[in-house]
Amino acid sequence: MLPLFIDAILVDYNIGQFLLLGFVLTTLGALPLKSQQVIGINTMLFGVIFVLTPASLLPNVYLFLGLTLLVIGPMVYVTARG
Repeated sequence: MLPLFIDAILVDYNIGQFLLLGFVLTTLGALPLKSQQVIGINTMLFGVIFVLTPASLLPNVYLFLGLTLLVIGPMVYVTARG
């Protein structure tokens, strides 16, 4: 029964929307740590995931989001006080 429920959810959304939800949730989960380095690493990781996901699975908008995250992530990491 659970696979049918998950399959019904996946029909309405694409993988890019699930990855974006994962990025938002992990960023919100890292906020209580108050570590800018963790946020930077998280941003870079999801940038890589968005860029490496095959284009047939998600729209091109998410590729540009991944490239943007790959530019912003290192800036956030470098500007952190360590």
